[in-house]
Amino acid sequence: MGIYLNPDNMDFQRAVNSKVYVDKTGLIAFTNSVLMTEQQYICVSRPRRFGKSMAANMLTAYYSCGCDSEKLFRGLKIAKSVDFKKHLNQYNVIRMEMQSFLTEADDMDDMIRMIQKSILFDLTEEFPDVRYFDDTKLVRSLKDVFTRYRVPFIFIIDEWDCIFREHKDDQEAQKKYLDFLRNLLKDQSYVALAYMTGILPIKKYGKHSALNMFYEYSVMNAKPIEEFTGFTETEVKALCEQYQVSYDRMKKMYDGYTVNGLSIYNPKSVVESIVRGAFDSYWTKTETYEALKPYIQMDFDGLRMKVEQLIAGESVSVNPLKYQNDMTTLESADDVLTLLVHLGYLTAANSEETALQNAEALPDSYLYVGNELYPVDCTIPNREVQQEFINCMEDGGWENVMDAIRNSDELLRCTFSGDEAAVAQRIAVVHMENASALQYNNEISLSCVISLAYYAAKNRYTIVREMSAGKGFADLVFVPDRNCSAPAMIVELKWNKSVETALDQIRRQEYTACLERYRGEILLVGVNYDKDNKEHSCKIERIRK
Repeated sequence: MGIYLNPDNMDFQRAVNSKVYVDKTGLIAFTNSVLMTEQQYICVSRPRRFGKSMAANMLTAYYSCGCDSEKLFRGLKIAKSVDFKKHLNQYNVIRMEMQSFLTEADDMDDMIRMIQKSILFDLTEEFPDVRYFDDTKLVRSLKDVFTRYRVPFIFIIDEWDCIFREHKDDQEAQKKYLDFLRNLLKDQSYVALAYMTGILPIKKYGKHSALNMFYEYSVMNAKPIEEFTGFTETEVKALCEQYQVSYDRMKKMYDGYTVNGLSIYNPKSVVESIVRGAFDSYWTKTETYEALKPYIQMDFDGLRMKVEQLIAGESVSVNPLKYQNDMTTLESADDVLTLLVHLGYLTAANSEETALQNAEALPDSYLYVGNELYPVDCTIPNREVQQEFINCMEDGGWENVMDAIRNSDELLRCTFSGDEAAVAQRIAVVHMENASALQYNNEISLSCVISLAYYAAKNRYTIVREMSAGKGFADLVFVPDRNCSAPAMIVELKWNKSVETALDQIRRQEYTACLERYRGEILLVGVNYDKDNKEHSCKIERIRK
């Protein structure tokens, strides 16, 4: 047993011992299924603090022949697998956390030397009876050990992409690193499994698509292991019941990530909210908002408009195909937004399954990748992340957006009081002040303006756009949170028509049916924009249900 070769199971034992532990050992059944196959190369990329290191520690504890983990895994899901004991602690495991090597090294050459020397030290200590051809050469020494004992190696590499995040512009160092990993892992008979974790997908450099043997499982497409990307809805509901925590509040704060159609929660924030007994922005505090700020302020055509749509709660269509899997080769708004998906500030809101089910009427936001449909409609996932965008905007450059947000409380008050003229006037101001970014004469623009103008409503309501209601789809439905005394609202938008037409549509299409479980006052709000005279009008009707 060494530091890097065949480590013990203490790190995973700590996770299991913790107050909040969610059993993700089902991932082991998947890795068992690909051992010693063409699919044995796995690269898992997802945002920071989404359980990547915990999964790496779990796999280490399971496979490492440097410990006995049967008791540790007994009672967990993997113990029910028919192959549980077949692979338990049967492999030579090399576990590396690349960030620690990078921190200690002077440059990439020094880092690679340090990695090789560290593993060789453990290797020669563990297998002193092996006749080594050259015990200063890592790859050859691994071959020598494998030839002698015929026990394959499993490589578990955490934070594999740290060089691409911390030394973004050093392409020469990045290429050296990729070459090192390729020579260590590719086409080597001693490899039974290579499992890498990181935030970014694998960077490609022409012929330096060095790690093209890896199967990538990212937040854009994690099938078939999407349930291990974070906490699932079922798991979070069980935690809320166990610890008597409000599921509604948990969902509003931390839900919103979608991976291949599966609703995923941020594990860091869910766990901290339970342990601390309070809801707060835990995940975003693991890195300052300065990490997000430079990206949303980049001077790309269309980026500002898309960010404002995102803040308003809209989804935006993004083409992810040109993204180069790094943090510097950003040449369009699409590249920036795709990066933000991988960093966890946005989520790919639609799924491949949804696309396939609606293949006859595909929106432009779906693209084909090979023979598969790829999801590229993106949104801000939840309130915690939304606040991070607001923090960036408060530093300047987004004054009109911030004015709309700050004044949204007053707009909501005017709506509650039925002051139709004031509502229309305030919506007009938001529309006019954000006209250049939101394309003034545009139906999407009006919808975005309404969402932005009513930003404060997010504190009291769940706001649903294009909600299936009665005989059609309501433009905006404001569903009050539990224990909120505010009335429900249905907002219908019209373009060059009339507010009476808007209210008539709500009644005729029976949109109030979408509030089946709600009892109380409902405000029916019709808003019209006259494109010719650029005037807004509003009419509010009150009903009880």
